[in-house]
Amino acid sequence: MATIAKRPEGNRKLYIGGEWVDSTSANEVPMINPATEEIFAYAPDTTIEDAERAIAAARKAFDEGPWPHMPVEERIACLQRVAELYESRFDEVAQIITSEIGSPITFSRHAQVPIPKMMLEYYIALAKQYPFEEVREGLSLPARVVKEPVGVCVAIAPWNFPHAAMIIKLAPALLAGCTVIAKPGPETAQDAFAMAELFDAAGFPPGVISILPAGREVGEYLVSHRDVDHVSFTGSTASGRRVGEVCGRDLRRFNLELGGKSALILLDDVDQEMAVKAVAGNSIRNSGQACTNQTRILVPRSRYDELVEGIRQFMAGLVVGDPMDPATQVGPMVSEAQRDRVEGYIQIAKDEGAKLSVGGGRPAHINKGWFVEPTLFVDVDNSMRIAQEEIFGPVLVVIPYDDDDDAVRIANDSEYGLAGGIWSADPKRAEAMARRVRAGLMHVNGAGGSFDGPFGGFKASGVGRESGREGLETYFEYKSLPLIP
Repeated sequence: MATIAKRPEGNRKLYIGGEWVDSTSANEVPMINPATEEIFAYAPDTTIEDAERAIAAARKAFDEGPWPHMPVEERIACLQRVAELYESRFDEVAQIITSEIGSPITFSRHAQVPIPKMMLEYYIALAKQYPFEEVREGLSLPARVVKEPVGVCVAIAPWNFPHAAMIIKLAPALLAGCTVIAKPGPETAQDAFAMAELFDAAGFPPGVISILPAGREVGEYLVSHRDVDHVSFTGSTASGRRVGEVCGRDLRRFNLELGGKSALILLDDVDQEMAVKAVAGNSIRNSGQACTNQTRILVPRSRYDELVEGIRQFMAGLVVGDPMDPATQVGPMVSEAQRDRVEGYIQIAKDEGAKLSVGGGRPAHINKGWFVEPTLFVDVDNSMRIAQEEIFGPVLVVIPYDDDDDAVRIANDSEYGLAGGIWSADPKRAEAMARRVRAGLMHVNGAGGSFDGPFGGFKASGVGRESGREGLETYFEYKSLPLIP
């Protein structure tokens, strides 16, 4: 097994083109723990000049280097080494992520870190049997279809699932033969450097991968650069529209995984225990900071009081506190600005007439950190802003519905279409309803969403798909050639 070399000492080192180099800026960016409001590390101030170096390295590696042309088995071997090294860093990376964004440590250990390794393993297995060339019989002559790497890729991932949201891009892009500049958010620079150490130890050729934690200015530069052939972006719908506008202007490829306001539909045959299980597993993950969280809970009027009471008790009983404590279920928001945003939506809900059932403020037992109480609004109308706009915090709304058709209507009454869930004592009934909801990922009684299936959204929730075969095929250009005897 390869040895993992730590990032060189100093707060200015960036991973560009397979080398640790100094940022062109002498400035350092403080990283603040959202639970303590204290500085726990410093990161480089990544500049446009650093981004230009990364693009130049990736362009040269794609145009002149061996990576796009080597047998896929050799690319698989590099990714296999990353996967093998990953597990040795599990607990360390989990603690870094919790320090950076406040993700509860139990969630970091059980989801934030294992999922990226499983993604690597999935794509390695897929690449081993995937037809990078195929022959198709035609009406006149057979055609050879060759799948070639799209080129230099920029992968932009958000802070809330920093390794998972990046590996779901890096693994297929690299296996396809692309060179990649990865841009994590500045909030997660330390875990990005841990990821870079793994890729550095795996032995990729020079220029194939760069990892640049940076803010919006650098992101805009990377997206706008004409030496970049493809942009894969995960983030807000507003930012995704900008990516699509810039890439579309130049007719460069892109895929977008954007926001959501997903509906969780409880059918009239569920009991209180099932309702609570549905909310616990799907609506409050990562302290509410997950785009696929099902935050609109649709409850039948015929069972409304009973089911809402169970949800209310669950929300009131959630443990809020130190995210490093394994017992904590809800940690802080990632930043003071995000806490203010969530609190702003809570006030909007009150102003619009939503009924506050649980929470609505800051935890009384915590005097430091960017915490918001788990909050539940009931008797919400789907036209309210709190039911239409993504909040990205531990805030849920309950909306009553009349019958199955009404539930589907409400679920689809959204600009988003990322995810959703149906719960019923009759799984076949739930599945039939799930087919009617306009969303890219639907769960039935909590089941759904394997790596084999594509992931992405309808409507304003995105363009294109990640995961599954579709996630690999995102990074191909297709060439038709005659079949020469």
